[in-house]
Amino acid sequence: MADIILTTLNARYIHASLGLRYLLANMGELQKATRLLEFTINQRPADIVESLLAEQPRIIGLGVYVWNARESAEVVALLKRIRPDVLVVVGGPEVSYEYDEQAIVATADYLIPGQADLAFGQLCRRLLAGERPVQKLQPPAPVSPDQIRLPYQLYSDTDIAHRVLYVEASRGCPFRCEFCLSALDKTLHPFELARFLEAMAQLFERGARQFKFVDRTFNLKLEHAIPILEFFLQRLEPGLFLHFELIPDHLPERLKHVIEKFPAGSLQFEIGVQSFDPAVQTLISRRQDNDKSAANLRWLRENTEAHLHTDLIIGLPGEDMAGFGQGFDRLVALGPHEIQLGVLKRLRGAPVGRHSTQYDMRFNPFPPYNVLSTDRIGFHDMQRLARFARYWDLVANTGRFQATLPLLLERSPFARFLAFSDWLYRETGQTHRIKLERLFGLLGHWLTQQADCAQETATAALAADADKAGVKLPSQVAGSSGRTATRPGDGAARQKRHLH
Repeated sequence: MADIILTTLNARYIHASLGLRYLLANMGELQKATRLLEFTINQRPADIVESLLAEQPRIIGLGVYVWNARESAEVVALLKRIRPDVLVVVGGPEVSYEYDEQAIVATADYLIPGQADLAFGQLCRRLLAGERPVQKLQPPAPVSPDQIRLPYQLYSDTDIAHRVLYVEASRGCPFRCEFCLSALDKTLHPFELARFLEAMAQLFERGARQFKFVDRTFNLKLEHAIPILEFFLQRLEPGLFLHFELIPDHLPERLKHVIEKFPAGSLQFEIGVQSFDPAVQTLISRRQDNDKSAANLRWLRENTEAHLHTDLIIGLPGEDMAGFGQGFDRLVALGPHEIQLGVLKRLRGAPVGRHSTQYDMRFNPFPPYNVLSTDRIGFHDMQRLARFARYWDLVANTGRFQATLPLLLERSPFARFLAFSDWLYRETGQTHRIKLERLFGLLGHWLTQQADCAQETATAALAADADKAGVKLPSQVAGSSGRTATRPGDGAARQKRHLH
């Protein structure tokens, strides 16, 4: 039983909510009366409500994000219908902006928009004392990182063994990219380095070996980035895996020197290129030196063992299909291990919405608020690009088609893969649940029947990939030889498949 419950609906079980743990760490004397309960969006809202009410809480704090907005609204509606006396406090990015029009905010008792690390505990003290603030909106006072208790001791042994551990060495971002909510803050607040590293040391001593940094601009401040990397270099051992988000055009020599020391499988960099078009970058207030970005990506690919996960955005204002395709081809030529293609989303509060009228941007009114069409890309073509992104993830980003992919991308990667994507959707009508063995057969058919690739060449490439994947090569691809995989897959992680 608990007087206060902190809860959210994660996208998957493997994700552990860092935000809830910050709130719990800063509850002060109320921490003992507070319980953290996490669910996933795949659980039935009624079952979630049953579990919450079984604790007989007086207050429930719910974290709301774009990925759980629909399900969270249903949970709150059910909670208030069954137990209207239980006070529901909502917070999180999804309800911190444009909240007047949201049903979940109307149903909840209180809303804390913005950083609620201290504000949630303060509100709970008032509520438990019998004070009921009249105003639903409870804006938090500004908080600096040195006022916040770090939450990492609240990762359980089970979390450490089975879940992604999110950590942050800094909050905020000094840049103004309009598709991101960080554009509204424009500041970067680092946590005190010694305190942060002490917390990381404690996690490491407890057995943590996978750390996902959520900092927007990890490599911006070298006086923090380099000591953090050196901290982990001193603790290198098999299984250590670090994920950082990098600014693409900022890679000074001192930082390069440290990155070079990490072995294969230990570093992953998420690098948001988003667009290579200078006019589009200006339009969305994104400062980026494209030549430096390209040079840095090339250097990382050629001189380090880091796994490179890069990002491009589909549907930015002012960018048409041809422009997006040119940027895609340029990025493919730089050889990152993965290219994540995301359709633009108009997150609540994000400034990119200011372009809606001029560029006729039509956004989905429901989460995840993806752009449906613009004046440059109509709805049908936006659908094609969304399928392109899904199939690219299925074929290229998984790393299962290392030998086959170059055949698929010959001469003009974007044009070739778009043609394959359009054909694949016509053939299957699916973007998910395509069995791997069937996908091998479809790739073989397209290469030989649609792309004029020699049967022998296509078969050799597909057979090599099937052998590594541990799957049977379909007979229509293998031909009379009936070649099949000769050994089972080793269950290697997605990143390992990209290693040559």
